[in-house]
Amino acid sequence: MKHVDIYTDGACRGNPGPGGWGAVLVYAGVEKELSGGENPTTNNRMELTAAIEALAALREPCEVTLTSDSKYLVDGISRGWAVSWRANGWKKSDRSPALNSDLWEHLLQLLERHKVSLVWVKGHDGHPYNERCDRLATAFADQFTKEEGAPI
Repeated sequence: MKHVDIYTDGACRGNPGPGGWGAVLVYAGVEKELSGGENPTTNNRMELTAAIEALAALREPCEVTLTSDSKYLVDGISRGWAVSWRANGWKKSDRSPALNSDLWEHLLQLLERHKVSLVWVKGHDGHPYNERCDRLATAFADQFTKEEGAPI
């Protein structure tokens, strides 16, 4: 099974507001950048979307180390929260609705295809790939702001 390192980040100008996501995939020394965004959206939706789009870009099942600065993403999977929310009809333990169930469902499906290890890194702390993903995400979010003529 091929090993791919994936780095992701999401950004939002306001929450909700114009958002972007960025990902860098690294396989055998080759790097591929992906980015996109939505308007309006939330930071958490962009964090999840970055992971989804990066995993969906893989053409075959892979062993993946996915690095993110999103506790929401990393804890939601590694602590089993998303699996529990799905098992409980997308309700949290307090019976309130789990947010972003559409994205969590898609992510859980991708995690069944790939063998993924999640790594959390502190954001804006000098990690080269995290900083690169942040630049991709914020650049995409800023495109929405420029298109609307609003100040950046």
